[in-house]
Amino acid sequence: MRGIRFNIHDVTLHTDAVHRGGSQIIPAARKCFYACVLTASPRLLEPVYLVEITCPETAVGGVYSTLSRKRGHVFSEDLKIGTPLYNIKAYLPVNESFGFTSQLRQATSGQAFPQCVFDHWQVFNQDPLESGSKANEIVLGIRDRKGLNKDIPTLDRYLDKL
Repeated sequence: MRGIRFNIHDVTLHTDAVHRGGSQIIPAARKCFYACVLTASPRLLEPVYLVEITCPETAVGGVYSTLSRKRGHVFSEDLKIGTPLYNIKAYLPVNESFGFTSQLRQATSGQAFPQCVFDHWQVFNQDPLESGSKANEIVLGIRDRKGLNKDIPTLDRYLDKL
């Protein structure tokens, strides 16, 4: 989680010091914080590669088509002076990069040479709590991989016994 701040406005603790320990406070606070996250319109962050592709002019169309299929977008295209080669810079989500090199080589007849380097994180603008969305599919895949219950917990799970 990134960019999260919890403002605690009021707390009433037990008068007896024995009941004010971490084993009493932490589970209740954890349930409250989980409920807060579910009600705050959570979003996923996805890592993004900076992809530099070197190719001849005849292969530029294949580069653009492959990037568009993989949710990538080009932000720079420069001709290398003194050569017939183009240097294309694009952003490509890491999740979409699997199989990218082979698809690019296939689309350009082996004339394009990509190099991927991590660049930044970007917000995946879909609700991971909305059933059927791409973000929801990613969350369910992660929960399955980690052996968690496949359903995302509902808010009432955290509101009982508070």
